[in-house]
Formats: sequence, structure tokens, C-alpha cells
Amino acid sequence: MIKINWEEYKEFRKYSNKEDRLQLAIDFMKSYYNIISPIDIYEILTNDDIGQMLLDKREITDAEGLETFMFKS
Repeated sequence: MIKINWEEYKEFRKYSNKEDRLQLAIDFMKSYYNIISPIDIYEILTNDDIGQMLLDKREITDAEGLETFMFKS
């Protein structure tokens, strides 16, 4: 299982103009880890305390909810 490197995320965030931290985390995983599947991204986020907080903030409880969020943004 991939563990999110939050230090690299912070560096990635410096060069992004997006404000939404969940969207930034998704973009980071797409870029840094080359993961595009909402199912895989959801699994990684749920296995990380900060990632879980990002999901909880938006009341995303499953991969389908994350996919909806991803394609809505």
C-alpha cells in the first residue's frame, strides 16, 4: 500500500493555484504516484489520517463519492 508523502505534497502545493486540499491531494497522487483510479485513490486516502480527514470534511464515504467529486471539480 502506498503511503502519502506529505512533504512532497507540500512542495507540489506550492506550484498549484488550486485552493481545495482534497483536489490538490488527488492531483498530487495522479502526478507523483501515477494513480488515476478513483478506487485506488480512495483506498490510499482512507488508509491515511490526513486523507481520511479530507474525505470526512466533504462527507465522502466511498469510491463512488470520490469519483463524483473528482469529475465535478
